[in-house]
Amino acid sequence: MTEQLLATESEISVTEPVNSPYEAGEMCDRAQMPASAVRIGAVSYLNSKPLIEDLSNLLPEASVSLDYPSRLADQLAAGDLDVALIPSIEYMLRSDYEIISDACVATRGPVLSVKLYSRVDPGAIRTLALDEGSRTSAALARVMLLDRYGVEPDRQPLPIEMSVQHTNADAVLLIGDRAMHAPAEEFHTVWDLGAEWTTWTGLPFVFAMWVARRGVATTHVEQMLSESRNRGVASIPEIARREAATLNISVESAERYLIDNLYFRLTSAERNGLRLFQQLSVQAGLAPEGVDLVFRN
Repeated sequence: MTEQLLATESEISVTEPVNSPYEAGEMCDRAQMPASAVRIGAVSYLNSKPLIEDLSNLLPEASVSLDYPSRLADQLAAGDLDVALIPSIEYMLRSDYEIISDACVATRGPVLSVKLYSRVDPGAIRTLALDEGSRTSAALARVMLLDRYGVEPDRQPLPIEMSVQHTNADAVLLIGDRAMHAPAEEFHTVWDLGAEWTTWTGLPFVFAMWVARRGVATTHVEQMLSESRNRGVASIPEIARREAATLNISVESAERYLIDNLYFRLTSAERNGLRLFQQLSVQAGLAPEGVDLVFRN
């Protein structure tokens, strides 16, 4: 990895912090805020199912909704959610967030569900179609293309309902469940971004984590997010059996994916991976300087 990245002007807008009703003199004590007041947003992908196993039972009075990661990030920023599992790049765009749980979606090698399909040599990529649900993966792909090949492609959106065949871009980034099905087309280069990052840096990569605006989550909620993860990891065979058919993959493939390709605990190694990703994103102009990674508890 080169020591310096070419600086580029960020085209990701940095939203001004949302004023929470619990801030500025009306801060609610985290331990006292009732769980029923907490609005939680979780991701609907298979890779997040172990994080929300039994969450509704653990927090029966809280409101739990499922959506795509990018949409959850927008809802959290707008104040429509109090806690959300959001793309890691989204945390780095704001200064009023905290990481509130050691539960996360990470990888320590090939991730299988985040892939860059290129029709040309990576150094010749001029247009890049980005999965509508991707933000962290999009930033990661852009950082790697810039550092390794010195290219910053023009970007095009690829709506959730469209596939690779609907775009003539030089390269296409797919994430989540639909990335697990290889397109019929032949490609010049295929990157598994988890494998590329780990080989490049020697560190895990964190795709999403539980984040709250400062002062709005309770200690009880934080504990239950970890407990839900623990139950989910213990129930991976059951989750695989339940989810495989809807994704048109075998139970064995779903189980191997959740066990071999993903890691659900935010350890010191994952924290270091997050810090490096933030540093590279800042140097690439994809995130502002001065945003601290705050790990609650």
